[in-house]
Amino acid sequence: MTTTPATLAARFRARHREGSVLLLPNAWDAGSALLMESLGAEAIATTSSGVAWAHGYSDGDRLPVAAYAEALREIARVVSCPISADAEGGYGTDPAAVRENLARLIGAGAVGFDLEDGNGAPALLCRKIEAAKAAAAHAGVDVFVNARTDVFLKALAPGRAVEETLARAAQYATAGADGLFVPAAISAAEIDALVKGQALPLNVMARPGLPPLATLARLGVGSAIAQAALGTAKRLASQFLAEGSTDALFAGALPYAEGNALFAR
Repeated sequence: MTTTPATLAARFRARHREGSVLLLPNAWDAGSALLMESLGAEAIATTSSGVAWAHGYSDGDRLPVAAYAEALREIARVVSCPISADAEGGYGTDPAAVRENLARLIGAGAVGFDLEDGNGAPALLCRKIEAAKAAAAHAGVDVFVNARTDVFLKALAPGRAVEETLARAAQYATAGADGLFVPAAISAAEIDALVKGQALPLNVMARPGLPPLATLARLGVGSAIAQAALGTAKRLASQFLAEGSTDALFAGALPYAEGNALFAR
């Protein structure tokens, strides 16, 4: 199959409309992306925090766009599946700047984006969504724009999170969003209300307490590896530096030959 950006974008878009849940693991570099694809991932997402940390920056729109674009190019070089980029807030408040930034990420291989409202006004995210669609049209790639709302994650509407999320979803859909991403919505009742209350495919974030996959599929959902990896590295490095312990370094480790073989192609 020809894996042009347009082909990958079409595959990614179609997968959001199929009946089964799409599981999107978050990679932070080419190696982690290739590992996830080798394990059967149909598409790869990026984690803004993981990519930022891998480049020595804190999360929160602080990673230079040039560095992010280079990270995406490295991932696109080794995987053949669609790549969706966590573009945070688009790395700017001016929609024209956001369009330019997202155009660079499309050029680097992204065929999907998460764009978040954070603490900002929904109207601003609407303009960013329009900028993203304009960048995609100019590039000739039908990029899937996932509007992420942080109503649940940041507790922006206590007691009425579902209602506020649905109100924002309607605005984002009108602006051209292709999907709705609601991190921190975890109860089955809330997810059910979000699916039924708007027309966009719903994405949720893996968190403790999230319903099992079968339940998410029944509800109609289409679905912190970097943090786990860093946590493991912290634990092992602490033991090694404090005690000189080496046995724990190899418990559960990916065999060298297996890891190196991933890159042989």
